[in-house]
Amino acid sequence: MRISYAVALIALAIFGTSPAHSAAQSDKPMMKAVVMHAYGGAEVLKLEDVPPPEPRDNEILIRVVAASINPVDVAIRKGYLAELVGNFPIILGMDAAGIVEKVGNKVIKYKAGDPVFAFFTLKDEGGYAEFVIAKENELAPKPGAISFAQAAGMGAAGATAWEALIDTANLRAGQTVLVHGGSGGVGHLAIQIAKAKGTTLEEEVRQWLDDFGEGRWKLQAREPRKRKTRKPVKD
Repeated sequence: MRISYAVALIALAIFGTSPAHSAAQSDKPMMKAVVMHAYGGAEVLKLEDVPPPEPRDNEILIRVVAASINPVDVAIRKGYLAELVGNFPIILGMDAAGIVEKVGNKVIKYKAGDPVFAFFTLKDEGGYAEFVIAKENELAPKPGAISFAQAAGMGAAGATAWEALIDTANLRAGQTVLVHGGSGGVGHLAIQIAKAKGTTLEEEVRQWLDDFGEGRWKLQAREPRKRKTRKPVKD
């Protein structure tokens, strides 16, 4: 129920009243955003009208089309990462995808109209809004073969899979990779990265693996382990 509440608020923020409509009701343009002013449960997430951000010379303004919810967003909302994030009010949203609306004078790689997806830092989140600011190193061009919703789920999960397999393990063609939880957010991207690198995959899940095309799979279906029950011991 709490996740559904958060999803509904994010949808309202992204597809709700546009800044142009809000501008007619106020002296300055406003945007919809999911804002939190305190730590706590899903009830601290409030849909509000806030001023849209203005990009600096090295920043990019994105009109958000889709955003995703990550475990880290929940951790921030509950206050577990209070020392690492900025001050209130906070707009969550580590992953987002959309269209470049405006770029700063020093931005080189992107221009207005470019479809992109973003992975923000803890202090620079803000995807749960109609507009969000990003730096060039937080963006990537959105592939034409995937939707904005799919791209919005790529950032945190994709970076985690890439850092584990490529940056840390130095994955190379010909190696064998074991992917635990291959149907999860990180896992299904790790499978595709490993396949692209020419590795042999061993994994423990059987869900929709055929969608990834031809490959060498060693499926290890296991029965759930039964817990041993212990009889109470009297002194």
